[in-house]
Amino acid sequence: MNTSVICWFEIYTEDIERAKKFYSSVLGVEFYHMPAIDDDVIMAAFSSPENMQDVSGALVQVKGASVNTKSCPSTIVYFPCINCSEEEGRVEKAGGKIVTSKMSIGEHGFCSICIDSEGNTFGLHSME
Repeated sequence: MNTSVICWFEIYTEDIERAKKFYSSVLGVEFYHMPAIDDDVIMAAFSSPENMQDVSGALVQVKGASVNTKSCPSTIVYFPCINCSEEEGRVEKAGGKIVTSKMSIGEHGFCSICIDSEGNTFGLHSME
């Protein structure tokens, strides 16, 4: 299991090409196309699949979504878990909300999307 506090991040954008140009200019990074699990989602990873170690992330464009709204946050950080349903099971008792229960993300494992007690969106990620 990943031993970093955060294992993945997503920065949501309304124009992925504009965002790629911005981050490439500011950080000097290249982006790599990622296959998405939904036709309405375009993803570009900050690291190539061969170089994804510890923490990596992606720019994400959701067709028709406006960033910084209830339906589309601006950023999501994902916390690694052994089985994200365990941590998900504690979210509501701690004052949070489950947005999307544990779901498969194909060969990349599983994730849950939640909102913390302060209204921040975060994700839980596990391989089982």
